[in-house]
Amino acid sequence: MAYNLVVLVKQVPDTKRITGEAMNDDGTVNRSALPAIFNPEDLNALEMALQIKDTHGGTVTVLTMGLPAAAAVLREALYRGADDAILVTDRRCAASDTLATSYILSCAVKKLDYDIVLCGRQAIDGDTAQVGPQLAEKLGITQITYVEAFVGLQDRVIEARRNIGNGWQQVRARLPVLLTVVGEANEPRVAAAKRLMKYKKALTPIEVDTLAKTRSDDPSAAARAAKSMAGQLESRGLLITQWDLDDLEADLNWCGQSGSPTKVHRIQSVVLTARQSKDIEPCQAGIDDLIHELISDKVIA
Repeated sequence: MAYNLVVLVKQVPDTKRITGEAMNDDGTVNRSALPAIFNPEDLNALEMALQIKDTHGGTVTVLTMGLPAAAAVLREALYRGADDAILVTDRRCAASDTLATSYILSCAVKKLDYDIVLCGRQAIDGDTAQVGPQLAEKLGITQITYVEAFVGLQDRVIEARRNIGNGWQQVRARLPVLLTVVGEANEPRVAAAKRLMKYKKALTPIEVDTLAKTRSDDPSAAARAAKSMAGQLESRGLLITQWDLDDLEADLNWCGQSGSPTKVHRIQSVVLTARQSKDIEPCQAGIDDLIHELISDKVIA
């Protein structure tokens, strides 16, 4: 029996390269100050979806909400094996917290035919682990969080093992279901060369419009070129679906800043400085002296 799987992914700033310019004054992330990457645990969720598809058949649709540049993670998902990709982008989504984000995503997922929804446990830019559970609540479906292994799927009943901190728990749930996946669940597959060669040309409508405008200063000519280009891409299965809040028929009161009760109270900049330093000779004697000193100071036992 084949299943329809939807994977929620996010393009996030690379938090391993944090600088002093990483935060704006209002507490939001200055995304332009950091390189953007595929959220790590979302890759694990994608891999689990692909494994389920490999075993049971079906389709994998990848969905992201973000700026137009977030199309990059959709292409990467297509390289790895996803069948379809959808970008939700709208200026009115800006400043959405987890509550608003989960509402917008729920509007998008409801437009799809799905059996299993998967997402990473949490995104590295927020570390809240709230969007997945909130989304399941808004969809009105069962959720299994902290999934570290997919065990089996039969007669629309899924079995999975979840991490509970000091151990694990094996559970079953009837579909539809939402899974949040941890980083230890699997090793994400790399991009397939043939798929990369095909889908590197995949574009969203907004990318098509931008490309057409760079090729012509005449707005009318650019519009005609964009329409022609989009038609060619669509005929080849390379036009990435793009939705805005109007397409989702979303209530704007629940979107963006107006739908986000979370407020930043204070930002504290923490700078770690060494109180003293000591040069260690790069030899065995220098290392031995350092170890003896650390033991003497009861830093190590």
